[in-house]
Amino acid sequence: MTSTPGRLLVLEGIDGCGKTTQWQHLAAWLPTSGLMPPSAQLVQTREPGGTALGRALRELLLHPPEVCEPQPLAELLLYAADRAQHVAECIQPALDRGDWVLSDRFTGSTLAYQGYGRQLDQDLIRQLATIATGGLTADLTLWLSLPVAISLQRRGERQDDRIEAAGGAFLERVAAGFAAEAVAQGWVTIDASQPAAQVSLDLESTLRDQARAWL
Repeated sequence: MTSTPGRLLVLEGIDGCGKTTQWQHLAAWLPTSGLMPPSAQLVQTREPGGTALGRALRELLLHPPEVCEPQPLAELLLYAADRAQHVAECIQPALDRGDWVLSDRFTGSTLAYQGYGRQLDQDLIRQLATIATGGLTADLTLWLSLPVAISLQRRGERQDDRIEAAGGAFLERVAAGFAAEAVAQGWVTIDASQPAAQVSLDLESTLRDQARAWL
């Protein structure tokens, strides 16, 4: 345990928003940015799939055999199981060491995809999130905002996973969910329709501002 607090940073957004590109950019930039304490390491992770168990669950969730495709409630519980393992095995130990964690998705994605997209009970989703995380919340959530039409255009002919293949109406509900949660939870909104280099600059500027607030 360290006296210097660790930080949990989360990137959220619909598929095609450039999240993976920016996740990789920040993973390279943050350790040399001067924002992190000298003793802190950066842990780069994602949901689902941030642990060995999570990688098995990710395959079941995104690319299941047709005979065992999870129903919406089962899907929700699998995401909760992934998150519980992720927090216990990866995120919380890193924070306890004083490290910074950069996660591609966290609780906001479950609300957007399973709550708004699948239209499951949002109170249940929030309760499961609290159970799975032990009450842990992100220090900063960065939402890469992008219209669904641009998302679909960017993805082009790429093979959809099971979630991406749920259809346009589903994705519109997910995007609306992200927008609603960004307001309700005070996320930082980044315009992801810009060129990737500008999105990176906006993220860097936001993190510099936030790091000053943490001093």
